[in-house]
Amino acid sequence: MKNLVTTEPKPLPVIQSKKPSLKPAVTPVPKQKTYHRSRRIVQSLCFIGFLILPFFNVMRFDIPRQRFYFAGYELWINEFAIIFFAMMFTLFVIAAASMLYGRIYCSYLCPQMIFSEASLAVEDKIRRVINKRFIKMDAKKRQLLSRIGFYSVLGLASIFLAFVFISYFVEPRDLFWRLASLDIQTAGGIAGAATTLITFLDFTLVRQKFCTTICPYGYLQGILGDNNTLIVHYRDEDKTCIECKKCVRICHMGIDIRKSPYQIECIHCGECIDACADVLGRFGKESLIHYTWGEKGEYLNDKKVPWLRRLGLRDAKRMVVLLIILFYASGLFVALSMRDNVLVKIAPIRTTMYRIGEDGRIYNQFRMTVANRGKKDALLTLSLNNLPDAQIVVADNPLPLQAGEEVQTEFEIALEPNQAQPGVNYFQIVGAVTPDNTRETFDMTFIMPTERPKTK
Repeated sequence: MKNLVTTEPKPLPVIQSKKPSLKPAVTPVPKQKTYHRSRRIVQSLCFIGFLILPFFNVMRFDIPRQRFYFAGYELWINEFAIIFFAMMFTLFVIAAASMLYGRIYCSYLCPQMIFSEASLAVEDKIRRVINKRFIKMDAKKRQLLSRIGFYSVLGLASIFLAFVFISYFVEPRDLFWRLASLDIQTAGGIAGAATTLITFLDFTLVRQKFCTTICPYGYLQGILGDNNTLIVHYRDEDKTCIECKKCVRICHMGIDIRKSPYQIECIHCGECIDACADVLGRFGKESLIHYTWGEKGEYLNDKKVPWLRRLGLRDAKRMVVLLIILFYASGLFVALSMRDNVLVKIAPIRTTMYRIGEDGRIYNQFRMTVANRGKKDALLTLSLNNLPDAQIVVADNPLPLQAGEEVQTEFEIALEPNQAQPGVNYFQIVGAVTPDNTRETFDMTFIMPTERPKTK
């Protein structure tokens, strides 16, 4: 009988069927630079500029000294025409920017918005720290502690910001000593105390309410904007909005951008753009909210659009506005470059027409104001034209002038009786300034007696 050899059957290969996935493959949209980050960088640079500008006299009023500093120039109050020209130029640039770029100034450059958002961030940070460190404490006590911490920080910040703000009108070192001595009697001290109180109330109570109620720039933008002005626009032709409403929750101004791009509360900050891009990007979709040139215009980042149109120069009106700004800037530059560092003003004193001196000579009196508006010391030398043998009787000729010094003085011009015609004689006073090598001529009159004085 044959031996039966039993072998175990080989297991059949297991074929696993792949179940079809219920979720379609999604390729997330790569993250791009957010407008939130860009705003924070720009706002930080603006804050740094706000702190350092008063100390470098880039743009500052010095009320006690009656000076206006602009772009490195020190303008005196008697140069009000140039000061007014500079301020109007700044206003015109802001208005033109409003027409081109809408309320981008509000979201990126406005001090009210920068400090309002900063106060909200500080308040939120303090509340989270208190809730984390004192989690076992009663909720009402934690809230009270958070308010005390927030008001303390904001009080110190208000004092500091008020000091910087008043430094635009009072020399910073002088203002510091007034603050250190708790000065609330002079104009600088009173202004500092009032600014501190207003700043504190603004950052605790007003904040963005100022932007939505009384800010004049928002109303100005509403007037100057047109169909080519940059706006934040919601577009959903394919009805792909998932109604997450993150764009609504993240808005500090409390609006729904989906309703209209022309809501006066909208400051065009772009936070809703980042929110929509973050949510829909997880589904492989683009954001439904964009910066656009007008409600029906192209996207801001559309590379197919010519670069001039991407800069905002989209029609003839904007080109004209740009040319006007350039013309205005050129005129301001010429006015600043043509100003003399040493200002000389001479006028006759006619309370007495003339006087006869003991030496028999005829004297006419003049008043002179000299201001050295430059950064270097100078010398002023006076001389006469068309009045032969006349002598200038003045304490100092040449007159030394330190940088920033203003001198008011009187002098006389003496003339022998027989050296001029009776009555009115026309001549010129010439003021030569060194080291600027400039000369200024003043047309004057010298009064002689109509009758020859008797000589002894």
